[in-house]
Amino acid sequence: MANVSNTRGDITRHPDVPEMRDRYARMLGGRDVALVDGPVFLLGLYCAASPWILHYTTSQPAMVTHNLIMGIAIGLLALGFTVNPARMYGLSWAMCAMGVWMIVAPWIVGSSPDAGVVLNNIVIGVLAVVMGVLCATAAAKSSPQT
Repeated sequence: MANVSNTRGDITRHPDVPEMRDRYARMLGGRDVALVDGPVFLLGLYCAASPWILHYTTSQPAMVTHNLIMGIAIGLLALGFTVNPARMYGLSWAMCAMGVWMIVAPWIVGSSPDAGVVLNNIVIGVLAVVMGVLCATAAAKSSPQT
């Protein structure tokens, strides 16, 4: 009868360990901020829907269009981060710029914005800047040093 009681072996002696480690490193390479992709997409979705959530579609029609376009842009950026992270994380600083624009947009795009519109855009803008900085710093850490 065969000895099957000791089924656990030491995998470090397996001949394919270096290849498995390399493949694992390639699969996870550049995905240090994968947990940020989802929240960035949700932020874009909220930004696009916020005029209808906060009911300022009649009082600020220019801000409705603005937030819809910016929300779609942030959502597409998040999808790009997910689909092709190696190329897209360079655009993390663009998301920071979009966040700064969201903060100042109520006074530039809108006409006499009320406190709800201003606060909404400031919160969206600050979150976009923070997530953009997170993505950019993680991309800078994971890029090869020359």
